[in-house]
Parts: sequence; structure tokens; C-alpha cells
Amino acid sequence: MPATAAAVALVAQPRTTLLRAPTGVPRRRRALARRYAAGAPRRSLMASSSGSDAAAVAAARRPGVREYLEAAREMARRRDGGPPRWFAPLERAGGRVPGAPTLLYLPGIDGVGLGLIRHHERLAKMFELWCLHIPVEDRTPFEGLVEYVEGTVKSESSRAPDKPVYLVGESLGACIALAVAARNPDIDLCTSFRKSQLQSLSAFLELVPEPFHLATPQLLNFLTGNFMRMPSTFVGRGLSLEEAGHTLSELTSNVLPSLTFLVDILTKESILWKLKMLRTASSFVNSRLHAIKAQTLVLASGNDELLPSREEGERLRGTLEKCRIRNFRDNGHKILLEAEFDLATTIKGAGYYRRSRKTDFVSDYLPPTPDELQKAINHERVLHFVTNPVMLSTMPDGKMVRGLAGLPKEGPALIVGYHMLLGFELGPLVTGVLSSAGIHIRGLAHPYMFDKNMEQLMPDSAHFDLYRVMGAVPVTGANFYKLLSEKQFVLLYPGGAREALHRKGEEYKLFWPEQSEFVRMASRFGAKIIPFGVVGEDDICDLLLDYDDLLKLPFYDILDKMLNEEGPKLRTDSTGELKNQAMHPVVVAPKVPGRFYFIFGKPIETKGREKELRDKEKAQRLYLQVKSEVENCINYLKEKREEDPYRSILPRLLYQAVHGPNAEVPTFEP
Repeated sequence: MPATAAAVALVAQPRTTLLRAPTGVPRRRRALARRYAAGAPRRSLMASSSGSDAAAVAAARRPGVREYLEAAREMARRRDGGPPRWFAPLERAGGRVPGAPTLLYLPGIDGVGLGLIRHHERLAKMFELWCLHIPVEDRTPFEGLVEYVEGTVKSESSRAPDKPVYLVGESLGACIALAVAARNPDIDLCTSFRKSQLQSLSAFLELVPEPFHLATPQLLNFLTGNFMRMPSTFVGRGLSLEEAGHTLSELTSNVLPSLTFLVDILTKESILWKLKMLRTASSFVNSRLHAIKAQTLVLASGNDELLPSREEGERLRGTLEKCRIRNFRDNGHKILLEAEFDLATTIKGAGYYRRSRKTDFVSDYLPPTPDELQKAINHERVLHFVTNPVMLSTMPDGKMVRGLAGLPKEGPALIVGYHMLLGFELGPLVTGVLSSAGIHIRGLAHPYMFDKNMEQLMPDSAHFDLYRVMGAVPVTGANFYKLLSEKQFVLLYPGGAREALHRKGEEYKLFWPEQSEFVRMASRFGAKIIPFGVVGEDDICDLLLDYDDLLKLPFYDILDKMLNEEGPKLRTDSTGELKNQAMHPVVVAPKVPGRFYFIFGKPIETKGREKELRDKEKAQRLYLQVKSEVENCINYLKEKREEDPYRSILPRLLYQAVHGPNAEVPTFEP
């Protein structure tokens, strides 16, 4: 059973104001919701832009175990026997996106409803956020909880049938969500109760006198997770021993005393009741998994000491029709309270965030937050360090300059160029342009990156998530049209997968269609076409095995069939090389790293030329001009890099040793 099973349940339902309780909640409960919201600590999510160390510190400043315990203590003071109720964790949520869907959080056996406390601020900008509170003395049976949540979902869905409902649950809450999903084929979630230490816990607790039941290691870990290990977020990330010691001291003085209030939150009788209910719930939902038809996202912790999260996650992925799994190797049982985990980013990365019945990769997209941009930069940190990219651009008068001053300040714009082996240039290109010039590039990507079945073939199912967070969309005419209509900067590789997975000796060769594919679309919106070139792949690796070599290997045909016969396809009506866009791995041998060089050519205007470029011959001439400019950019860089004294990593390291690690390393004169 996953420690936290988060499901994206897709049913329609609207909301107009955060402080309006879900339909069916009496007014007196709405007042309670406001009081609970006031009792929950508020924190602003300050984005980090100064590196991974600062990002870790900023993440740790978000509410966590201590804030959870403090807020839970306030809620436990209000003794009542129920019934369960919804509450809004934040009184106001500024900056919420228009048409935000609703997210309902269903808690675990603690029942407090504050399990998302680290994520309230982020989620409240993306969703209408409501949390379920089950009072300590409430004895509503499992079926009653299911009916209560189901009634809310049904009532809300009737208000706006075109909007989705998201259910996020853990432990008991996941069972409730699964049951609701099974009874209503439009929503779903997942959990299990088998193969865990909790199976024998209820019998053991009956022998332990109160309040010593909370000293049971399994239960303490189940309620708070591995929070004693959470200061490790700071250790080894640039903080001094004194600062790390202060963190541990703060944990001891502030968090541990708060654990005494767990006696008020979770009495022995309450725990035994909920553990028995969890056993019933697990049996109930496991027999109904086949009925779940909606999207489900399972979060599986790789370091869960209580439950076989990864094994259960794989079982659910194989059972549920529309289930995706995300594995978090270093996280424990209470992943939602642990540092460096962001639920909002995970939902976005999995491609599960939407505000209507069908996903629209353009209109539903939310730009990356500063934290998400920093995460993308950190992801490319090693590649950036060893290649130290040089970026050049061309001014309107044709002068080449170092930096991005030659790029247009506003869209729409179409950036067209060469696709390096394995797309090595993508990370430095997108993050470099966004962080340096503030220009957010939206890439038109192969549908392979969005296919549920194909991600299962990757070493990590979240391999492409960061690309989606940074704005990649499936390459279709409709998405191309929408992006340009919204005046975006669009990245297009006409050579596609054939270029990025080229054969030996084909580096820097363009595999473009014979006929123009983008000129008339760009002219329709008056978009500037910016040709660009990039070189450097041959300075970091040698291609050992290409597709032709792989086909000669024993049993490779099995993988080839899975990748290409069963996977998504592009340009099936093309001829020649472009039709052969087989997806496949490659084997490379690393070299002593050289340097990446980018150059953006002079922007080509299409504004006012729509009628002219409707003529196929004129559009074709412009298309060939763009292709020629890209080839000229590549040739220019291949020639000029020979003049760069810092092309190799060794002289660059010496330069930075003298001038500082953040010093800009010189290059050739443009």
C-alpha cells in the first residue's frame, strides 16, 4: 500500500469562492471551517533563485511536522463527536488561476485534515482547496465517510460538468477515495492494507495502556513519518556544522514536545477504531479496483519503513486502467510532510493538471515557479558545468553579440534549429534563455514524451516530467496554432527524432522535410522566425552504437517492437529518411568535455506577409532560406570554436579557479 496514494479523480465540479464550503455543509460547519483555517499556520512560499542550497533552505521553511502538530493541537482542543466536515485551510488565496478545479484532501488515520500543510499555499493557487476533518471522537463508519465524500463530489459536479474534481488521499483517505471512485466511474484513487506492520499493530495496541500507545515505534512513524531524519535536508548542502546543529536543536526543543499533544489527537480508542476501519476499507476497495476508470496518480515512497509502497504502486498500475506511478526513492512514509517534495509540481509534471474535461496542454499550462525553474537548472547543473554553454545572438543590423540581446522582446516567435544527439541542448537552451532573458520557450515535443505506456519503458517513470513542467507540448497543428495565437515563443525541430537519434557520422546534418511545414502558420500570426544553430555534441561524447548497430544485437527486436510498433508515431505519410523516425536508445562513450555553442540568427519577419506566403512557392523559398540560415549558424560555430582558448574544460577550470567559480569564461570574439 503506498504511503501516500494521490489520485487525480476526474469529475466535473466548480467553485466560486474559497470560503464557500462544499455543497451539503451546513452554515454552522462553514464557521468551523474558517476557525480551523485561522488555526493553521500560514507561510509564504519564497522561491529560491540562488542555487540548490538556497532552494533546500527555502523548501524547509515551508510548514512541516512542527506546524502540523501545532495546528492539530489547536483543532484537538475543540472536542466534539462529529460529524466529519470540510474546512478551508486558507482564508484567502490570492492569485488563483481562472477556472481552477476543486481539490478535496482526505486524511489518514489521524483524521485531522492537515496532511497537505506544506502544500496549502501552492495548491490554493491551482485549486479550490478543501480538506476533510474527522473529529477524534467521531465514529462514522467507513461506508458513512464514503457516502459523505461521494455526496460532495456529486453535488459539486452537477454545478459545472466540464470541470474536474481532484481527490488526494493517504492511508484511510486513499481507501475512501478509491471507494468513491469505484461507485462513480469518473473518479479514482488507490491504497492497500496488506503486507504491512500495521496488520499486527491493532492487536498489540490493545495490550498497551494509555498514553503509552503512542510510544509504539510503528505508530509513531506512521503518524509523523521519518521526521527525525528531516534535518538531513540541510546537512551536506553547504550549511555549517553550527547551522546544522541549530536545526537539530530546534527540532528537539519545538517538535518533540508537540508530540505529547498526539495523546489528545489520537486516543487509544480512536486509533483502534480507525485501524479496524482501515482493514475493512482495504478489503472493500481491493475487490472493486476493476471498476475504476478515471485517472490515478500513485506516489510511492522508496524509503517507506512501514508499507511496501513501491510494490503496491506497481500492482495498482497494472490493475487500474488509467494509473500512473511516481517513485520517490529517498522519501519515507509521510511524504507529504517531507522536505523537497512538492505535490503541485508532481501533478503538473505527470500531465494531470487540467481545468476542463479534456486536457489542453496550452490553456491548462501553468508557467514554472521560481522553485521549479531552479529545479530544472539543478537538473542540468552537471551538463552546464562540463559544457559551460556560450550563447550568441544576432542584432537587427546583423551584428553578432555574446548574450541574448538580439532576441525579440515579445512574441509570437518561432525558434527553429538543429536537434543535437539525445537533445543534449534542450536543458541549457530552455533554462538558459528563461533565466538570462526572461523568455519562456514552449517546445513542440514528440508525443512519445506524453505516452503513459512509453514512460514505463524508461528507467524512471518521471523522466519526462521536468520537460512538461517547463512547457513542452505534443507536436500537433492545433497546439502550434494555440501557442502562436497566445504570442508565445515556440521551439520547433523540423528534423525531430531522426535528427536527435542520428546515425554515426551524421552529426550536424539536418533531416528536414522537403516541403515547408511552419512558414505559413508563422505568417498567419506575424511571428518572427529565429533560426539557430548549436554545436558541441562531438566534444562531449562519441557515438558507439546507433540504430543500425542495435538492430544487429540479439533480442533487440523485442524492445524495438515495444518502442515503435506499439508507441506513438509521427509523419507516417512522409517518405525517405523522415519516415524512419524510429525511437531507440544509443550507446555513447564520454570524452574530455569541450563546450556547447549556441547562436541565434537574425530574426526573419513574417508580419504583413500572410497573403504573400499563402503562395506555396514563396513559402517554400522562405522555408529553404530558414534551413540555409540554420546550416550557416552551425558552420559558423564549428569554425569559430577553433579560436576559443577555453573550448576544453581544463583551461576553463583554471580560469574559474583564478577568477571565481561564477565568473563568465571568455570565448572567441563574434
